[in-house]
Amino acid sequence: MAKYLVETFGCQMNQHDSERMAGLLEQAGYDRTDDDRDADVIVINTCSVREKAEEKLYTRLGEIRVMGEETGSRPVVAVAGCVAQQEGEKLLSKTNGYVIDVLIGTQSLKMLPVLVSDVRGPITDNRKTPDPSSCIDHRPSPRVDLNPYDDVSFPLGVARRQDAHRAYVTIIEGCNEFCAFCVVPYTRGKERMRPVRDIVADVRHAAATGAKEVQLLGQIVNHYQAPDQACDFADLLGHVSDVDGIERIRFASPHPRHVTPRMMDAMRSLPKVCRHLHLPVQSGSTRVLQAMRRRHTREEYLDLLARLRETMPDLALSTDMIVGFPGETAEDFEQTLSLTAAARYHSMFSFKYSPRPNTLALKRLRDDVNEDEKTRRIVELQALQKTIQGELFAAAVGRVEPVLVDSKSRRREWELSGRTAGNTVVNFPGDPSWVGQIVDVRIAGANPNSLRGEPCKSK
Repeated sequence: MAKYLVETFGCQMNQHDSERMAGLLEQAGYDRTDDDRDADVIVINTCSVREKAEEKLYTRLGEIRVMGEETGSRPVVAVAGCVAQQEGEKLLSKTNGYVIDVLIGTQSLKMLPVLVSDVRGPITDNRKTPDPSSCIDHRPSPRVDLNPYDDVSFPLGVARRQDAHRAYVTIIEGCNEFCAFCVVPYTRGKERMRPVRDIVADVRHAAATGAKEVQLLGQIVNHYQAPDQACDFADLLGHVSDVDGIERIRFASPHPRHVTPRMMDAMRSLPKVCRHLHLPVQSGSTRVLQAMRRRHTREEYLDLLARLRETMPDLALSTDMIVGFPGETAEDFEQTLSLTAAARYHSMFSFKYSPRPNTLALKRLRDDVNEDEKTRRIVELQALQKTIQGELFAAAVGRVEPVLVDSKSRRREWELSGRTAGNTVVNFPGDPSWVGQIVDVRIAGANPNSLRGEPCKSK
């Protein structure tokens, strides 16, 4: 059998795209491998949200080229994802054309098997592309599909899930917000909603194939408005909750502007919806938020957190934060620190600002916070968050938490690992047969990034 390997850089959307591409290749007759030297096809699924994404891609392409020179042959190399969509055919000239065989955009993933077959030939040939260093003149020309298709449907059941007990389900593709720092509208296109019937069908399939938890995905997931019936995001949570077999529902990422009373009521009243909300704020300064085009103020965000916690006192919050955005002063950064202290997040993804291609910030704003100052600010912010997180984890000791068991621990054979409804990792002793089950665990101790516990059920 011919074999494939998919390598993923980036967010949950990228991870789900990789699951889809893996499923397509398996339908086309390929088997999965984890060894790049054994692969007939390597797909590199790229992310461009963070700095140095292109450099990471070029480094990997160089490694594959060296591997091909050492072995005398190399796999077909397909580059997919946001860097592929963003840079387009410029990638081919930057790499001299003979490391990338297939270039496929974020909205044309369904074409992957066809493009690979065009380069490699029918799968029955069972042959790898010749070593480009020895037969450059005979290699096939790269196949490219970067077309922005409006159809957001995807064949049911194709995705090869990386986690047997959790499933990603896309509800929205693209984004219309155009935050000044964000490349997503330029790489994933305008916002397109999937029909309710398709989403529910995906959830039912996930439940039928063993998933206990689903995560609904969209760049602005709570902006959902169904194209096929009257249904907003709160209604959709209800439809997904009605699916038998699904025990937990998560979603990422909502925008503060679109958190409605109906959404809060749905989260409070639907037992399957996890009491965890990842609510990106990006800055604690209203002035910086305006420059970022976030369209809410510091005060509006803090008021929203107060209403959320009044509705759900046990809600766990997480966020994204950027330091060193163009024009951010020391006073602006102090407001980020004070908002973080007031919000008391259970976790935070924090980043130093870096200009991204095509974005409004790159075109209109000067990157005027020097790198040393960005580093100083992010270290201070992360230290504050670490203190808050430690206090929240310590306060959990003694509580009993339902934990969805993910896997056996990587470090200890007798230990299991899972997550609470609030999305905190818990490690505890248990039977391997519990993987995929929800187990009540009494929290016995706290580590910097996880909890330790004891199961409330016997082995």
